[in-house]
Order: sequence, then C-alpha cells, then structure tokens
Amino acid sequence: MDKRIVVSRVVPESALDVLREVGDVHVCPQDRPLTAPELREAVRGAHAIVTMLHDRVDAELVEAAGPQLEVVANVAVGYDNVDVPAVTGCGVTVTNTPGVLVDATADLTIGLLLMATRRLGEGERLLRSRRSWTFHLGFMLGAGLQGKTLGIVGLGDIGQAVARRARAFGMNIAYTGRRRVAADVEAELDARFLTKDELLRTADVVSLHCPLTEQTRHLIDEAALTAMKPTAFLINTSRGPVVDEGALAKALHEQRIGGAALDVFEREPEVESALLDLDNVVVVPHLGSATTETRTAMAELAARNAAAVLSGREPLNPVRS
Repeated sequence: MDKRIVVSRVVPESALDVLREVGDVHVCPQDRPLTAPELREAVRGAHAIVTMLHDRVDAELVEAAGPQLEVVANVAVGYDNVDVPAVTGCGVTVTNTPGVLVDATADLTIGLLLMATRRLGEGERLLRSRRSWTFHLGFMLGAGLQGKTLGIVGLGDIGQAVARRARAFGMNIAYTGRRRVAADVEAELDARFLTKDELLRTADVVSLHCPLTEQTRHLIDEAALTAMKPTAFLINTSRGPVVDEGALAKALHEQRIGGAALDVFEREPEVESALLDLDNVVVVPHLGSATTETRTAMAELAARNAAAVLSGREPLNPVRS
C-alpha cells in the first residue's frame, strides 16, 4: 500500500513531484491555515506530514495521525511551531529547511533597513496621498548608514549574510548571542562581540536574527527599548514574538527610538493596531523568503526530507530535540 503523505497547504508542483515518487500525496484543499481540529482530521493515516510555520505540531497531532506516522517535514528554517521533544519522543522524525532562504532573508533585511532609515515607505505614502510637496534641504531627512554600527542579535548564517551586505554600505558590525562565532568569521566581518546590554546601548541599528525560544521571547521588551539609543532603529526578520509589539508601539509613539521595520509579528497575521497608525515603522507581511526561487527551494527541500525518511534513509535536515 502506498504511504500517505499529507501536505497542509499548496506547495510548488516540483515539490509534489518529489513526494509522489514515494507515496500517495494529499494536499489540503482549503489553501489557508487550518484550524487544529481540521489539521488533526486531515492527517489521519498519514505516514508523512509536510507542515507550514502556522501549523501547530504536537503530540496531539501525532496521535491523530496514528502510529504509522514517520516524519513531519516543516517548510521553514524555524520550528517553533513544532513541539520537537513531544514529536520525536513518539518516534517521529522532524525536519526543517535551513540554508536555502539565507540570501533572500538577508536581502529583505537590508531593504527594510533602507526603508526605515531613509523613510521610503513614508515618502511613498505622501505621494500616493496626492498631497502637495516641494523639495528643500530639510525635506524628509533620514539617517545615513556610513560609519554607523549595525548590531546583530544572532550571528548565524542569515546574520552573517546581513553583515556582509551592511559592510558594503560602510557599516561597522557588532553582534551578540549565546556564544561567539568562529575567529575567522569575526575577522572576515570585522565584527565585535558584545553583551546584549552593550549592543543595545551602542548600536545605531539593531537587527534580530535569533530563533524563537523561551529565552528569546520578548527579548526586545520595554527595558531593551529604553536601553537603545533614541536615534536607533530596530529591524525584525526573525520571529514576531521576539519583540513585545505593545512596548514597541509605545516607544515609537513616544519617539524614544528612531524607528523600526518588521517583517514578522507576534500574532500573525494580526498586527498590533497601534503600529499601523505610526509613520516611523515599516511593516511588511512576512516576506523574508518570498522569492519564487527561495519558496520553491524550501518546499523541494522539505519534500526531499520527507521522501528520505519514507524511503528508509537519513533526512538531509533532521531537527534534534
């Protein structure tokens, strides 16, 4: 009997072709985030589940699928939507899709940095509103990047890619994290390791590239925002709950920091309403990996991970509990 593979949402056909080589593929027809009961019903009898970052994967879902479930392939580099200890404790392999979205996310981070520091979104809104304007030397002044310090929280693959791009703009690199990176990486990027408090106090731009864990949830809270320079900018392309959006909206409203740019949100797709009323914040709808090439590569990698497990091979990207 063919192994049943459930894909929780539409993915590129090339990824489905990989899955069809090893099993009977069922793509959930709703093409929207499924409710927990809908997802549990959809995965019954599945040997493999291909999930999205909005799917909650836990022991209850594994139980709903049944004892034949072998693998959950998450189409994301992050896996905070997966209770990894619970799932792997049931003998189910969990995989993710690292690497393939590094450049796309780094590119978007730089785009957001420029939008925030040069007030590009604000300028476009001005023109689209058809309000009158004239050029003068004090018109819509932003902040230059040359000689400024980019403080990176989490100097992993994406953080390093952002640092390389930022150096092309003449920025200095500082970083913080659980541990220092290799000496050759520090040397290549001319990067200084700082404590979190030192980085917040000194960086002109703080860019978040850390995973969402219990330690990083609300890492940027009222105290962290108060510690930042009043001219500093905050960029978040990691996970929404790393930032306390209510505290950020208050700091922006009171102009206690220079501005912010967010690609991710605490309660996606909901956005803190107070943020939407502010001109000193850029908001975009989780576009970090949103290129045709990258999203296709992510889906194909997830499919190859699932296919490997169903074929009795080691997956390319196992997630360890």
